[in-house]
Amino acid sequence: MKERHACDLLIIGGGPAGMTAAIYAARANLRTILLESNITGGLVNSTHTVENFPGRPGVHGMELMESMRAHVDSLPVTVEEVCDVQRLLLTGQEKSAETDHAVYTAKAVILATGRHPIPLETPTEAEEVHHCAICDGAPYAGKRVLVVGGGNSAFDESLYLLGLGVEHITLVESTDRFYAAQSTQDALLGSGKVTALTRTRVSDLVVREGHLTGAVLEGDSGHKTVDVEGVFVFLGQKPNNALFAEQVELTDAGYIRAGEDMSTNLPGVFGAGNINHKAFRQITTAIADGTIAALAAERYLRSLS
Repeated sequence: MKERHACDLLIIGGGPAGMTAAIYAARANLRTILLESNITGGLVNSTHTVENFPGRPGVHGMELMESMRAHVDSLPVTVEEVCDVQRLLLTGQEKSAETDHAVYTAKAVILATGRHPIPLETPTEAEEVHHCAICDGAPYAGKRVLVVGGGNSAFDESLYLLGLGVEHITLVESTDRFYAAQSTQDALLGSGKVTALTRTRVSDLVVREGHLTGAVLEGDSGHKTVDVEGVFVFLGQKPNNALFAEQVELTDAGYIRAGEDMSTNLPGVFGAGNINHKAFRQITTAIADGTIAALAAERYLRSLS
């Protein structure tokens, strides 16, 4: 028999949007439970330096998220981390989320599930393929690595890798130019430790005796193999919508169609953060979404009483 936990508001996702919603919900005296599949903070945890958060210039992403989590912990909010929701039912007045060990029920739900990195698709797989230099970069000090992607994330994470002492970076972008801010491009490409290639894609990986030893690149001049011991992939992100894709109205790209009050097509269900269809995705916009979603959820719950 699984444990059952009832609350007023159930929040799925513990990034900036989800934690902000939890703070506002708790202050509105809503019994609130937050379920996070990993650890709270989301992808912000892997951001080396956040330079555009008001009042906190130059703060490490994980430090910023730890301070937000501390705020949540100061309030009567139940937070379940590393919590794998297997089934989510959003229709009807009572919503539910089911995990291996428990069933959580509520009359209102905020979906703040965010996005996940797009993987590198190659015929050969390797354990040395990563999506976060801050998380996984340290073992590559003194080694040669490949970075895939030409946007701000690829360039920022490459600078971080150089700071860790990586010997050399081969950076590849499939289009004809890089898209990172010019100042970041200048800093990285002027280091003397980077070979940057456009119109180039990774066609395969080379693995010998269980370890990555190289990558096969395909460009205008044909194929060539570069010696690398690690790969860091920054090809963008896709929405985490698998739990509710058949219930909530989504865009063709898989994002929630949320109203101005973050409401979805289902009564009592709200979207917040990077899972929503929106023009800009920043920490501050996720926080704004979480605020609005919590206030709207509180108003919805009052309408039921």
